[in-house]
Amino acid sequence: MTAHPSPATTPAGSRSAAAPSGFNRLRPRRSCLAVPGSNPRFLEKAQGLPADQVFLDLEDACAPLAKEGARHTVVDALNNGDWTGKTRVVRVNDWTTHWTYRDVITVVEGAGPNLDCIMLPKVQDAEQVVALDLLLTQIEKTMGFEVGRIGIEAQIENAKGLVNVDAIAAASPRLETIIFGPADFMASINMKSLVVGHQPPGYGADAYHYILMRILMAARANDLQAIDGPYLQIRNPDGYREVAGRAAALGFDGKWVLHPDQVGLANEIFSPSQEDYDHAELILDAYDYCTSEAGGMKGSAMLGDEMIDEASRKMALVVAGKGRAAGMTRNSKFEIPEA
Repeated sequence: MTAHPSPATTPAGSRSAAAPSGFNRLRPRRSCLAVPGSNPRFLEKAQGLPADQVFLDLEDACAPLAKEGARHTVVDALNNGDWTGKTRVVRVNDWTTHWTYRDVITVVEGAGPNLDCIMLPKVQDAEQVVALDLLLTQIEKTMGFEVGRIGIEAQIENAKGLVNVDAIAAASPRLETIIFGPADFMASINMKSLVVGHQPPGYGADAYHYILMRILMAARANDLQAIDGPYLQIRNPDGYREVAGRAAALGFDGKWVLHPDQVGLANEIFSPSQEDYDHAELILDAYDYCTSEAGGMKGSAMLGDEMIDEASRKMALVVAGKGRAAGMTRNSKFEIPEA
Protein backbone atom coordinates (compact mmCIF):
# COMPACT_ATOMS: atom_id res chain seq x y z
CA MET A 1 0.00 0.00 0.00
CA THR A 2 1.02 3.62 -0.49
CA ALA A 3 3.17 5.11 2.25
CA HIS A 4 1.38 8.04 3.87
CA PRO A 5 3.25 11.11 5.12
CA SER A 6 3.01 11.69 8.84
CA PRO A 7 1.23 14.94 9.72
CA ALA A 8 3.43 15.07 12.79
CA THR A 9 6.45 15.60 10.58
CA THR A 10 5.59 16.68 7.02
CA PRO A 11 2.04 18.03 6.65
CA ALA A 12 1.07 19.36 3.28
CA GLY A 13 1.36 23.11 3.10
CA SER A 14 3.23 23.33 6.39
CA ARG A 15 5.65 26.08 7.31
CA SER A 16 8.38 23.45 7.29
CA ALA A 17 7.69 22.91 3.59
CA ALA A 18 8.30 26.64 3.03
CA ALA A 19 11.48 26.63 5.08
CA PRO A 20 14.91 25.84 3.59
CA SER A 21 15.59 22.24 2.70
CA GLY A 22 16.09 19.82 5.57
CA PHE A 23 14.37 21.90 8.26
CA ASN A 24 11.95 19.90 10.38
CA ARG A 25 9.67 22.38 12.12
CA LEU A 26 7.19 19.79 13.41
CA ARG A 27 9.18 17.40 15.55
CA PRO A 28 7.67 15.07 18.17
CA ARG A 29 7.01 17.04 21.37
CA ARG A 30 4.79 14.80 23.48
CA SER A 31 6.97 15.44 26.52
CA CYS A 32 8.89 18.71 26.89
CA LEU A 33 11.24 18.45 29.86
CA ALA A 34 12.23 21.61 31.73
CA VAL A 35 15.76 21.59 33.17
CA PRO A 36 17.41 24.42 35.15
CA GLY A 37 20.28 25.77 33.08
CA SER A 38 22.31 26.45 36.21
CA ASN A 39 22.27 22.86 37.48
CA PRO A 40 24.90 20.60 35.83
CA ARG A 41 23.63 17.50 37.66
CA PHE A 42 20.09 17.94 36.34
CA LEU A 43 21.43 18.72 32.86
CA GLU A 44 23.35 15.45 32.86
CA LYS A 45 20.42 13.41 34.15
CA ALA A 46 18.05 14.87 31.54
CA GLN A 47 20.14 13.36 28.75
CA GLY A 48 19.13 9.86 29.80
CA LEU A 49 15.38 10.47 30.10
CA PRO A 50 12.99 9.48 27.28
CA ALA A 51 11.60 12.99 26.74
CA ASP A 52 10.92 14.08 23.16
CA GLN A 53 12.20 17.58 23.91
CA VAL A 54 14.45 19.04 26.59
CA PHE A 55 14.63 22.77 27.21
CA LEU A 56 17.50 24.19 29.22
CA ASP A 57 16.01 27.06 31.18
CA LEU A 58 17.67 30.42 31.71
CA GLU A 59 14.45 32.09 32.85
CA ASP A 60 12.35 31.17 35.89
CA ALA A 61 14.50 28.18 36.87
CA CYS A 62 17.58 30.38 37.29
CA ALA A 63 18.03 32.91 40.09
CA PRO A 64 19.07 36.37 38.84
CA LEU A 65 22.59 36.02 40.21
CA ALA A 66 22.98 32.63 38.48
CA LYS A 67 21.81 33.63 35.00
CA GLU A 68 25.13 34.78 33.55
CA GLY A 69 26.96 31.67 34.64
CA ALA A 70 24.08 29.47 33.51
CA ARG A 71 24.54 30.63 29.93
CA HIS A 72 27.98 29.07 29.83
CA THR A 73 26.81 25.95 31.64
CA VAL A 74 24.10 25.52 28.99
CA VAL A 75 26.60 25.99 26.14
CA ASP A 76 28.85 23.33 27.63
CA ALA A 77 25.94 20.91 28.10
CA LEU A 78 24.76 21.37 24.51
CA ASN A 79 28.22 20.92 23.03
CA ASN A 80 29.41 18.03 25.18
CA GLY A 81 26.24 16.23 26.22
CA ASP A 82 24.54 13.33 24.44
CA TRP A 83 21.08 14.58 23.43
CA THR A 84 20.45 11.86 20.85
CA GLY A 85 16.79 11.63 19.87
CA LYS A 86 15.80 14.84 21.63
CA THR A 87 14.87 18.27 20.39
CA ARG A 88 17.31 20.67 22.07
CA VAL A 89 15.84 23.99 23.19
CA VAL A 90 17.00 26.86 25.38
CA ARG A 91 14.48 29.15 27.09
CA VAL A 92 15.92 32.65 27.30
CA ASN A 93 14.58 35.50 29.41
CA ASP A 94 11.77 37.65 28.00
CA TRP A 95 12.31 40.93 26.15
CA THR A 96 11.22 43.09 29.11
CA THR A 97 14.41 42.07 30.96
CA HIS A 98 18.01 43.14 30.34
CA TRP A 99 19.20 39.54 29.99
CA THR A 100 17.56 38.51 26.73
CA TYR A 101 19.97 39.68 24.04
CA ARG A 102 23.01 38.36 25.88
CA ASP A 103 21.23 35.03 26.53
CA VAL A 104 20.67 34.62 22.79
CA ILE A 105 24.12 35.77 21.69
CA THR A 106 26.04 33.66 24.20
CA VAL A 107 24.05 30.48 23.63
CA VAL A 108 23.71 30.65 19.85
CA GLU A 109 27.28 31.78 19.16
CA GLY A 110 28.58 29.16 21.59
CA ALA A 111 26.39 26.18 20.68
CA GLY A 112 24.36 27.07 17.58
CA PRO A 113 25.09 23.87 15.64
CA ASN A 114 23.89 21.82 18.65
CA LEU A 115 20.73 23.83 19.25
CA ASP A 116 17.33 23.30 17.63
CA CYS A 117 15.18 26.12 19.01
CA ILE A 118 15.08 29.19 21.21
CA MET A 119 12.03 29.45 23.46
CA LEU A 120 10.86 33.02 24.07
CA PRO A 121 8.68 33.43 27.17
CA LYS A 122 5.97 36.00 27.89
CA VAL A 123 5.46 36.90 24.23
CA GLN A 124 3.00 39.78 24.01
CA ASP A 125 3.09 40.81 20.34
CA ALA A 126 4.43 39.77 16.96
CA GLU A 127 7.23 42.35 17.07
CA GLN A 128 8.93 40.45 19.90
CA VAL A 129 9.13 37.33 17.72
CA VAL A 130 10.39 39.39 14.77
CA ALA A 131 13.11 40.90 16.97
CA LEU A 132 14.32 37.43 18.00
CA ASP A 133 14.23 36.27 14.38
CA LEU A 134 16.39 39.24 13.30
CA LEU A 135 18.90 38.65 16.10
CA LEU A 136 19.18 34.96 15.25
CA THR A 137 19.72 35.79 11.58
CA GLN A 138 22.53 38.22 12.38
CA ILE A 139 24.25 35.69 14.62
CA GLU A 140 23.91 32.91 12.05
CA LYS A 141 25.37 35.10 9.29
CA THR A 142 28.21 36.31 11.50
CA MET A 143 29.11 32.80 12.68
CA GLY A 144 28.67 31.12 9.31
CA PHE A 145 25.77 28.97 10.52
CA GLU A 146 22.93 27.88 8.25
CA VAL A 147 20.55 30.82 8.21
CA GLY A 148 17.04 30.06 9.43
CA ARG A 149 17.74 26.59 10.83
CA ILE A 150 17.20 27.48 14.50
CA GLY A 151 13.50 27.56 15.31
CA ILE A 152 11.48 29.68 17.73
CA GLU A 153 8.96 28.56 20.34
CA ALA A 154 6.63 31.33 21.56
CA GLN A 155 5.14 31.13 25.04
CA ILE A 156 1.80 32.83 25.75
CA GLU A 157 1.65 33.82 29.42
CA ASN A 158 -0.66 36.81 29.76
CA ALA A 159 -3.84 38.37 28.44
CA LYS A 160 -2.09 40.61 25.92
CA GLY A 161 -0.26 37.66 24.43
CA LEU A 162 -3.49 35.70 24.02
CA VAL A 163 -5.27 38.65 22.40
CA ASN A 164 -2.40 38.92 19.89
CA VAL A 165 -1.80 35.20 19.42
CA ASP A 166 -2.90 35.12 15.76
CA ALA A 167 -0.32 37.76 14.80
CA ILE A 168 2.30 36.09 16.99
CA ALA A 169 1.74 32.71 15.30
CA ALA A 170 2.25 34.29 11.86
CA ALA A 171 5.25 36.43 12.82
CA SER A 172 8.16 34.29 11.57
CA PRO A 173 8.88 31.22 9.44
CA ARG A 174 11.13 30.09 12.29
CA LEU A 175 8.14 29.50 14.56
CA GLU A 176 7.51 25.88 15.50
CA THR A 177 5.22 25.96 18.54
CA ILE A 178 2.86 28.09 20.55
CA ILE A 179 3.05 27.22 24.25
CA PHE A 180 0.56 27.95 27.03
CA GLY A 181 2.17 29.20 30.23
CA PRO A 182 -0.58 28.65 32.82
CA ALA A 183 0.98 30.01 36.02
CA ASP A 184 1.84 33.49 34.78
CA PHE A 185 -1.37 33.57 32.76
CA MET A 186 -3.51 32.79 35.79
CA ALA A 187 -1.82 35.61 37.67
CA SER A 188 -2.22 38.03 34.76
CA ILE A 189 -6.01 37.64 34.70
CA ASN A 190 -6.42 37.41 38.51
CA MET A 191 -7.73 33.86 38.37
CA LYS A 192 -8.88 32.69 41.81
CA SER A 193 -6.63 29.68 42.21
CA LEU A 194 -3.16 28.84 43.50
CA VAL A 195 -3.02 25.38 41.90
CA VAL A 196 -1.64 25.67 38.39
CA GLY A 197 -3.91 24.08 35.80
CA HIS A 198 -6.72 23.17 38.20
CA GLN A 199 -10.19 24.62 37.86
CA PRO A 200 -10.71 27.69 40.06
CA PRO A 201 -13.29 27.27 42.84
CA GLY A 202 -16.72 28.69 42.12
CA TYR A 203 -16.65 28.15 38.33
CA GLY A 204 -18.65 25.18 37.12
CA ALA A 205 -17.21 24.90 33.61
CA ASP A 206 -13.69 24.52 32.21
CA ALA A 207 -11.93 27.83 32.87
CA TYR A 208 -9.12 26.95 30.45
CA HIS A 209 -11.15 25.84 27.45
CA TYR A 210 -11.21 29.20 25.68
CA ILE A 211 -7.51 29.82 26.34
CA LEU A 212 -6.42 26.42 25.07
CA MET A 213 -8.67 26.55 22.00
CA ARG A 214 -7.54 30.08 21.17
CA ILE A 215 -3.92 28.96 21.20
CA LEU A 216 -4.73 25.78 19.28
CA MET A 217 -6.58 27.63 16.50
CA ALA A 218 -3.75 30.15 16.06
CA ALA A 219 -1.21 27.32 15.94
CA ARG A 220 -3.11 25.17 13.46
CA ALA A 221 -3.96 28.12 11.21
CA ASN A 222 -0.21 28.63 10.80
CA ASP A 223 0.82 24.94 10.71
CA LEU A 224 2.43 25.10 14.15
CA GLN A 225 2.32 22.74 17.10
CA ALA A 226 0.46 23.60 20.30
CA ILE A 227 2.03 22.67 23.64
CA ASP A 228 0.44 22.79 27.10
CA GLY A 229 2.51 24.15 29.96
CA PRO A 230 3.54 22.64 33.30
CA TYR A 231 1.66 20.89 36.08
CA LEU A 232 3.44 21.81 39.28
CA GLN A 233 2.15 19.06 41.61
CA ILE A 234 4.86 16.62 40.59
CA ARG A 235 3.76 13.94 43.10
CA ASN A 236 0.19 13.89 41.82
CA PRO A 237 0.17 11.65 38.72
CA ASP A 238 -3.63 11.51 38.63
CA GLY A 239 -3.80 15.29 38.50
CA TYR A 240 -1.22 15.40 35.73
CA ARG A 241 -3.10 12.76 33.77
CA GLU A 242 -6.35 14.73 34.09
CA VAL A 243 -4.88 18.06 32.97
CA ALA A 244 -2.76 16.55 30.19
CA GLY A 245 -5.70 14.46 29.01
CA ARG A 246 -7.78 17.61 28.58
CA ALA A 247 -5.15 19.19 26.33
CA ALA A 248 -4.61 15.96 24.37
CA ALA A 249 -8.36 15.57 23.80
CA LEU A 250 -8.51 19.03 22.24
CA GLY A 251 -5.64 18.21 19.89
CA PHE A 252 -2.54 19.59 21.60
CA ASP A 253 0.71 17.94 20.61
CA GLY A 254 2.35 17.67 24.02
CA LYS A 255 2.89 19.06 27.48
CA TRP A 256 5.71 20.19 29.69
CA VAL A 257 7.16 17.83 32.27
CA LEU A 258 8.96 19.02 35.40
CA HIS A 259 9.94 15.66 36.87
CA PRO A 260 11.14 12.34 35.43
CA ASP A 261 7.94 10.65 36.63
CA GLN A 262 5.88 12.88 34.34
CA VAL A 263 7.79 11.96 31.17
CA GLY A 264 6.20 8.56 30.68
CA LEU A 265 2.75 9.95 31.41
CA ALA A 266 3.10 12.64 28.75
CA ASN A 267 4.43 10.21 26.16
CA GLU A 268 1.49 7.90 26.80
CA ILE A 269 -1.23 10.55 26.91
CA PHE A 270 -0.13 12.32 23.73
CA SER A 271 0.25 9.11 21.74
CA PRO A 272 -2.74 7.28 20.25
CA SER A 273 -3.89 4.03 21.81
CA GLN A 274 -2.78 0.86 20.02
CA GLU A 275 -6.38 0.24 18.98
CA ASP A 276 -6.79 3.71 17.47
CA TYR A 277 -3.42 3.53 15.73
CA ASP A 278 -4.23 0.15 14.16
CA HIS A 279 -7.65 1.40 13.06
CA ALA A 280 -6.15 4.53 11.48
CA GLU A 281 -3.67 2.48 9.46
CA LEU A 282 -6.48 0.20 8.28
CA ILE A 283 -8.51 3.20 7.14
CA LEU A 284 -5.57 4.50 5.13
CA ASP A 285 -4.98 1.12 3.48
CA ALA A 286 -8.67 0.61 2.76
CA TYR A 287 -9.03 4.08 1.26
CA ASP A 288 -5.96 3.55 -0.93
CA TYR A 289 -7.47 0.33 -2.21
CA CYS A 290 -11.01 1.57 -2.85
CA THR A 291 -9.79 4.63 -4.79
CA SER A 292 -7.38 2.55 -6.90
CA GLU A 293 -8.23 0.97 -10.26
CA ALA A 294 -8.12 -2.48 -8.66
CA GLY A 295 -10.57 -1.33 -6.00
CA GLY A 296 -13.02 0.15 -8.46
CA MET A 297 -11.93 3.81 -8.20
CA LYS A 298 -14.64 4.50 -5.62
CA GLY A 299 -14.75 7.65 -3.49
CA SER A 300 -15.99 5.76 -0.48
CA ALA A 301 -16.13 2.19 0.76
CA MET A 302 -17.02 0.07 3.75
CA LEU A 303 -14.44 -1.00 6.31
CA GLY A 304 -16.34 -3.53 8.35
CA ASP A 305 -19.47 -1.67 9.48
CA GLU A 306 -17.90 1.76 8.91
CA MET A 307 -18.12 3.88 5.77
CA ILE A 308 -14.86 5.63 4.96
CA ASP A 309 -14.15 8.48 2.54
CA GLU A 310 -11.71 11.34 2.02
CA ALA A 311 -12.65 12.95 5.34
CA SER A 312 -11.97 9.64 7.07
CA ARG A 313 -8.56 9.54 5.41
CA LYS A 314 -7.65 13.00 6.74
CA MET A 315 -8.64 12.06 10.27
CA ALA A 316 -6.73 8.79 10.03
CA LEU A 317 -3.61 10.59 8.81
CA VAL A 318 -3.48 12.58 12.05
CA VAL A 319 -3.74 9.53 14.30
CA ALA A 320 -1.41 7.41 12.17
CA GLY A 321 1.11 10.23 12.01
CA LYS A 322 1.22 10.57 15.78
CA GLY A 323 1.58 6.82 16.16
CA ARG A 324 4.45 6.65 13.71
CA ALA A 325 6.18 9.60 15.33
CA ALA A 326 5.89 7.75 18.64
CA GLY A 327 7.53 4.67 17.10
CA MET A 328 4.41 2.51 17.34
CA THR A 329 4.12 -0.75 15.40
CA ARG A 330 0.80 -1.79 13.93
CA ASN A 331 -0.85 -5.06 14.88
CA SER A 332 -3.37 -5.06 12.03
CA LYS A 333 -3.18 -6.00 8.38
CA PHE A 334 -5.50 -4.88 5.60
CA GLU A 335 -7.15 -7.69 3.72
CA ILE A 336 -8.52 -6.99 0.22
CA PRO A 337 -12.25 -7.62 0.40
CA GLU A 338 -13.67 -10.47 -1.61
CA ALA A 339 -15.62 -9.45 -4.70
